[in-house]
This record gives sequence, structure tokens and C-alpha cells, in this order.
Amino acid sequence: QAALATLLTRHGAGEDIPIGTPIAGRTDDATDHLIGFFVNTLVLRTDTSGNPTFRDLLTRVRDTDLTAYAHQDLPFERLVEALNPTRSLAHHPLFQTMLTLHNTQGAKAERFADLAAEVVASESVSARFDLSFALAEHFGDGNVCEGMSGGVTYSTALFDRETVRDLADRLVRLLAAAVAHPGRPVGQLEIMDAAERRLVLEEWNDTAAEPPADSVVGLFERQARRSPDATAVEFGDTRLSYGQLNARANRLARHLVARGAAPGRFVAVALPRSAELVVTLLAVLKSGAAYLPVDPHYPADRVAYMLDDAGPALTLTEPVAEAELAGYAAGDLDAGELRGPVLGAHPAYAIYTSGSTGRPKGVVVPRAALGNFLADMGRRFAPTDGDRLLAVTTVGFDIAGLEIFLPLLHGAVLVLADEETAKDPHALLRAVTASGITMVQATPSLWQGVGAVAADELAGVRVLVGGEALPHELARTLTERARSVTNLYGPTEVTIWATAADVAESGPVIGVPLANTSAYVLDAALRPVPVGVPGELYLAGEQLAQGYHRRPSLTSERFTADPYGPAGARMYRTGDLVCRRRDGALRYLSRVDQQVKLRGFRIELGEIEAELVRQPSVAETVVTIREDRPGDRRLVAYVVPAGPAPDVRELRERLWGRLPEFMVPTAFVTLDALPLTPNGKLDRKALPAPEYDGEPAGRGPRGPREEILCALFADVLGVARVGIDDGFFDLGGHSLLASRLVSRIRTALGVELSVRQFFETPT
Repeated sequence: QAALATLLTRHGAGEDIPIGTPIAGRTDDATDHLIGFFVNTLVLRTDTSGNPTFRDLLTRVRDTDLTAYAHQDLPFERLVEALNPTRSLAHHPLFQTMLTLHNTQGAKAERFADLAAEVVASESVSARFDLSFALAEHFGDGNVCEGMSGGVTYSTALFDRETVRDLADRLVRLLAAAVAHPGRPVGQLEIMDAAERRLVLEEWNDTAAEPPADSVVGLFERQARRSPDATAVEFGDTRLSYGQLNARANRLARHLVARGAAPGRFVAVALPRSAELVVTLLAVLKSGAAYLPVDPHYPADRVAYMLDDAGPALTLTEPVAEAELAGYAAGDLDAGELRGPVLGAHPAYAIYTSGSTGRPKGVVVPRAALGNFLADMGRRFAPTDGDRLLAVTTVGFDIAGLEIFLPLLHGAVLVLADEETAKDPHALLRAVTASGITMVQATPSLWQGVGAVAADELAGVRVLVGGEALPHELARTLTERARSVTNLYGPTEVTIWATAADVAESGPVIGVPLANTSAYVLDAALRPVPVGVPGELYLAGEQLAQGYHRRPSLTSERFTADPYGPAGARMYRTGDLVCRRRDGALRYLSRVDQQVKLRGFRIELGEIEAELVRQPSVAETVVTIREDRPGDRRLVAYVVPAGPAPDVRELRERLWGRLPEFMVPTAFVTLDALPLTPNGKLDRKALPAPEYDGEPAGRGPRGPREEILCALFADVLGVARVGIDDGFFDLGGHSLLASRLVSRIRTALGVELSVRQFFETPT
């Protein structure tokens, strides 16, 4: 029992392991019929917490079981009736694992072992529990126990035969390790053999590849020399050839160097989407500095904090005028013009992401990491001068680095979408068709809208999807319509993407690590877990960021020593719970902390909570993501007022002044107190669903046109009715729903609206 509980704990079942066991009665027919042994069932709880030694765990098990045996005459049915647990047809109410041990000497034991073998061999046996382990001792001459044998019955709805065989092998291996080392903590007892350990640590991380032949800047300049007249960038009516783009970036780079740009320094870029934005990012890299993208739509307070924390040498809030650049040469910069050599360890860019302490944190990515990533993407997708990539991602989101730089290193065309096109599925599809696009990268949230309206527009298009979990249905829709679909996964701290998977129909599969990247699935003691077992994902290799700008303690907490890599290597703790499939691919399961992904953006819920409790009207708060309608994930804030109930519209407006739009909750629920579990912790399962379907607060429609608009508002928002004075965001709206409503209004009324108009006039 101690070994089985340890095995289940090591497989992610927690530290409170209930195991059912029958209490045997010696009936006359027991020799001939196994069921004759069973007169009652005990539920034995095993506490594996604290990583005890196996010897100490045995003591716990003995003490618990002796107490349980004292009450073995209580009928199991009475116990279930008294506890009245939540019933489910999917599993047993009190335990899902059964352990039966028969240690009677003689023929009975032999018969038991034979029956156990029959259970394993039979394909027609119906499992009453998820797992049932049946074991018996064998006795030889002189009634000396010579060993044990047994079998496992399993639910085929949960396990396949190979998985259960592995589980049984691990139990045997763990028993042997416990006997050999009873004083060793149970978390250190080996459950993998040498071959599996080598597989998960080495063979599936054999990603070594040649580093790129040159830096990102050098590769672009080489391409510009090869095809100076070919189109490099398109934005609206603007066209820049490779020669023009390189020349303008060179002149601007010399201007930036003259103004203080240098290796190791930041240049903040707060420009709207335009061809000049691409020129500027290239120029910053050419100057040796690192670019710090600043979204012009971010609240002023947030922008001020980012600039104060990063301390950039320069901040560009509008394109540099041609007149200022007239005196600078257009040819490639000479190394002597730069303020020191540019090394691969120097920063390429810094991205500020949501921070759990209430303030964003800057992730600093080195040039070599960006170069390694783009080299892998180049090998994977092999773009040519015939490809056209549509860039839809805001430059403040790190995945924009793929969209901007990948085509420019391979002679392809970067087609930069304007802000409205990037948010509107109909407009995006029109751009795909009108511009002859062959590759598009977007988040699942944006692809959901595109998939709902796309017919043949994606035929011939390579679809790249990442930034949040890819739903099964969306994966199926995209694979049916696009040339190919690649699911990409990666935190900002590991340079844009770290793993990739060619998508067929399996949404949660995030694939295998990119070139020169290692992926470890580890337990709490940083030990590798077996195939199929949940563990936290750690990433290592060439693409790791330098760390968090001016946050050494946080850097050391998240970037730890890599015990499986070369001396001095680091690995990044992602906070994502994953498991390995038998083919080595990683499957995403969930988060292990409060960080969430929403519409592709990484959000620390603690940052939103910190802003809310700063408001005088809020005493306590908790923020979570809910999906009360399939595919509609929303941020919901639960608020305990400090006095009278706070004005929700005022709270939302205050948050809009402090946080980006994607971090402002779409619903606020006022509670007298936050629900707690019996041990005093927050009970998230008891948080009520927000109600959006109350009576309209405003006037009803005054004519046919407003009737149509009110009906469309209600349908998209998922509420019963909407009045003409009801605010879109007050009823749970957000930017993605606004883009869907734009499409519905266009279809129904033939009117062109922008998403921005919903923020300006939300009724």
C-alpha cells in the first residue's frame, strides 16, 4: 500500500491517496470462487506529504490501517450513505484505486494468482474501478514465501494496455528501490529505468543544430544585397524595396548612434503601425542597441513606469523626419561607427509582461537567442521570395518578432496589416485574398473569428497559431481549410516560441522543442517524470532570455541551474503543467500558478487584483477567468466593498486608466465576503457566475434600425435583451467580441464600423 500510494503520488495524484481494499472472510467456497473472500471494503487513506522516507511512510500506513481495521465491521454501504459524497457515473464515490493482497498459504494463494493472471489476460472483463491491483504471495516448501505475483484490471476509458503495463513495471521498480533504500525519501526512489530516463532527458532533447551563419542584421543586409529591387514591406499604399528599407534603416541607425544608441542600451519605440515602424526596429538593431516596444494605446501611467524602469537612451514617439537623416550615409554601417562591438550576448529587445506584484516586468532577450529562433523558423517554413507574410500582431507582443523579421531574412514580402484589419476577421480575410498572403500567424482567439467566416480564403495559406491553448474544434476547422497548420508554444522568456507541432486534430499538443532547445518535464524535486505523467515544463538552451531587467531576485527564482545540461547552463521554469506522449511530443495540461493567457496575452491575475485593492471602494478582491459559454473566456473580478457597493462603471474606467484593455475585467461581481474552504483558503469553485441577463438598464429601441442593433448586441454578448443606453462593456463585452459584432453589423446593416468606436461610444 505504501509503495502504491507513492507511485500514484509520483504520477500526479496528490498527497492524500485513498485506496480501497477488501476484507477477506474464510468461507468454504473461497478456494473455488474469488468473490468468496470479499465481505466488506475499507477505504485506506495514505498521507505521502512532506516527502517522508519510505520507512517513515510505512509507519504512517501501519498506524492508519490499524485504526481502520478497528472499524472494519462497519458496512461500506453505510459509510457511503453517511458521507453522502458527490455521485458520478464516471467514478467510484470514495476511491478510484483498489488494492487486494492475499497472503494465505497453500492452494488458495495459487488459485488467487491464477485468477489474477486471468483478469489481466481477459479483454472482456469490466473494470469496477479506474485501477485494481490484485496481488498474492507464493509459498514453497516449509511455508517459506518465495515471492509475489498478480495483475491489474483497468478502465479502458482512461488507460490503454501499454500505459498500465508501464505502471505495473514502475510499481515493481519502486518496490525494489524501497527495499534497497528504505531510508531514502519517497520522492527520490527511482521509478524509471535507464532507457526511459535517457529517452526523456537526452534523446527527445537531441536538438543540436548549426548556429545561424550571421546575426539577424547581417542576414538581412545580405538579403538586401541579393535582391535590392524586390519588395520588402507593404503597408497600405506604401511600398519599400529591400534596398530602400536597408538604406533608410542605415541612415536612421547612424542618427540613433549619434544620439546615444549603443550595445547594451535600450531605444524605446512608441510608433503606430506603419512602414516606418519596421524601418525603426531594424535601425535600432543596426545601431547595436535593443528596442523596447511601447504600445501607444497603453495607459500613460503604465508607459511612464516602463520608461522609468528601462531607462532608455532614446524614446521615439514619431517617425524621424527625412530632413534629419539627409546628412547620413545610406550604406551599411561600418563596425567602427558603433560604440563598441555588437555581441550575441547583447540585448536585441525587451518586452514588458504582466507582473504578479502589480507592476509589469521587462524580459531582456539577447541577439543570439533571436538569431537561433529565426534560424529554426527559416528551416521549418523555408520562406522564399514568392511568400507573403501578413503581420497582424502588435509590436508590444513578442511574437511580432517572427512576423517582422522572418520574411525579411529570406526575400519574402512583409505585409503589415493596419490596426483595424488586425482585429476584424472579415477585414483580415479580405487582406489575405487581396494581398496574396501565403503565411499568417495569429492567436487562437483571432483564428476563432476567422474560422467562423472563412471558406476558401485560407487555401494555400500556412497558418501559424499560438499564444494560448488551441481548442480541438478550431484545430480541426483550420486543418480542413488551410495549406498547413503549426501550433507554437513558448513564453517570452524563451524568445517567442520554444516548441512546435504540426497540427492534425489534437489541440493541446504543443510539440517538440526547437533547435538548440531542451524541454524537461520535472516534478517538485526537479526529477524527470515518466512518459504520460504530469510535470512542470522547464526550458533550456540557446533561446533563454538574460532575465528580468533590474529584477535579480525574480530572475534567480525563475531561471535556475540546469542539472541536466552543461556546466553553468540555466533553465527557465515555465509554470506550465505538461506531459509527454509516447512519441515525445509535449501535451499542455494547465498552469500551476495564477498566470493566465487571454486572447494571446499573458496576464498575472495578481497585477489586476493589486490595482483593484488600491481603489478606496474595494476591501478584498479576486480575479479569475471564466468560460461560462464555450469558446468565450472572460476576466471576472469578484469584489468585497469597503463600504457601499462600488460603481462598476467607475471601477472599470479607473482600471482602463491603469491597465491595458485586455487586462480590464469584463464583469464585476459584488460579494459580501469571498467564499472560503473549511481550512480557510479561497474556494474558487464557489465563486458565482456573473449575471449579464438582467433587465435592460436603458431605453428600448426606437425604430427598426435600433431593434436590429439591440438584437445583435444581445446575441453576441449572450444576454436576453439590450437597451439602447446599455454599455457594451458593462454587459461583458471585450475587444474580441467587439470585432465579432462589427462583422455582424456589417452583414445585417451594410455599415462599416471600427472596434475603436465601441470604446468611444459603447452604447
